[in-house]
Amino acid sequence: MGKEIPKHIGIIMDGNGRWAKKRFLPRVLGHRKGAEALDKLLKDADGMGIEHITVYAFSTENWKRAEDEVSGLMNLMREYIQDYIDDNENSRLKIDSVGDLTVLDQDIQDNIKLLKEISKDKPGINLHIAINYGGRDEIRRAFADIANEVKEGRIKPEEITEELISDHLDTAGVPDPELIIRTSGEYRLSNFLPWQSAYSEFYFTDKLWPDFTIDDLKTAISAYQNRDRRFGGRNEGK
Repeated sequence: MGKEIPKHIGIIMDGNGRWAKKRFLPRVLGHRKGAEALDKLLKDADGMGIEHITVYAFSTENWKRAEDEVSGLMNLMREYIQDYIDDNENSRLKIDSVGDLTVLDQDIQDNIKLLKEISKDKPGINLHIAINYGGRDEIRRAFADIANEVKEGRIKPEEITEELISDHLDTAGVPDPELIIRTSGEYRLSNFLPWQSAYSEFYFTDKLWPDFTIDDLKTAISAYQNRDRRFGGRNEGK
């Protein structure tokens, strides 16, 4: 593709339910097709130069959905995490998570922990799965940790910097996303990486997530490459 490839891409995988509805199928089948689309995209994107992909799998707000849909999503999550564990020997993916896992069933927590451990030295894309994730909740938890450190005398209030806050987020040590993609024609972040996306470029498409392919990813990256990224400054040549 010639030009610089974003090292970190965030993806809001929206439209699974609408994809199923258009086909008169249960919503959970739309989520399954969405999981299959992600799996294929990760395989196709391997070797492109992308180092990190963060996907919005389940938000803190998703608990408000119908009980059968939430249950179906949790079971699908179990299945795919187990698949990644079983296929670890053949996989190049390094996999971890962002979000508050403490409210998930213990078996899901245990398998995510196992998956992180057995994939930590993999050479391919680092996949960050946002599970029970909400950006405001992430920042709240980070501030609570910092407040405790101040209370214990380990840091002073005047020592609280943007870097310190970043180091207390779930994404500590991971570069901020240069590009965030949202599918299905919606034009909002929906509480996805609000701190980290301060200078991200955004790409929106009407494609429903199960229909999103490597060609769509390349189109999004091409759009990113043609943006003038000034980070609040001014490009005098433009």
